[in-house]
Amino acid sequence: MYLYGAKKFILFILNMKNNNESTEDINLSGFRFFKSLSEEELKSLNFEKTCTAYKKGSIIYKEGSRLTGFYCIIRGIVKVYKTGIDGKEMIIRFAKKGDIIAYRSLLSQESACTTSKIIEDALLCHIPYKTLLNLIEKNPSFSLAMLRIVCAELKEANEYITDIAQKTVRERLAEVLLLLKDNFDVDADQTLQISLTREELANTVGTATESIIRLLSEFKQDKLIDLQGRKIKIINLPGLTKVANLTKY
Repeated sequence: MYLYGAKKFILFILNMKNNNESTEDINLSGFRFFKSLSEEELKSLNFEKTCTAYKKGSIIYKEGSRLTGFYCIIRGIVKVYKTGIDGKEMIIRFAKKGDIIAYRSLLSQESACTTSKIIEDALLCHIPYKTLLNLIEKNPSFSLAMLRIVCAELKEANEYITDIAQKTVRERLAEVLLLLKDNFDVDADQTLQISLTREELANTVGTATESIIRLLSEFKQDKLIDLQGRKIKIINLPGLTKVANLTKY
């Protein structure tokens, strides 16, 4: 009994050590979002940040909550979504390493308009609101970078609204698969490097889970993709682009 307790204590200490090593030496100077900051501003930013490791399934913040800062994603994947009247999720985006989340509601000083949930073990750094405000007020280049990010998000929202209104579910699913390829890349076997449930795909496309299951099966039969559990392999990129009614590829 004593040896078992001692073993558990040693493992606990080692885990604490590993967690500290993964957060205490993080430097945000490599973040593209902070490229315009001076050395002194970066030093202050790194001092004021708080980094935390999150397990899959953890909620970072909930819709309607008051935010105290925004988050930089160091590793992992975060799902950002809104909840409808019927409790159904509408996924707004998937954020990955190098992205920031929770800044729009923070800037407008409103309650969080979305919920964020970890779908792949992640490490996030929290930047306090006062730090963000100070950078905006004193660094014009940083303010412009922030404005560009907000405008890009607005552009994506406008495009999504247009897609919902004008494209079929089949077209939207093909486009979502292409966007996931762009944002998360594929491995040497052309398999998407993000694993989503059928429900998550449906909540991204804006349709029922049953429709996604049927359409994925059709895409497989048409030799556009291959399926291995949650993994989706892109077989025919031009064909998928044609289905999505895009000309990008």
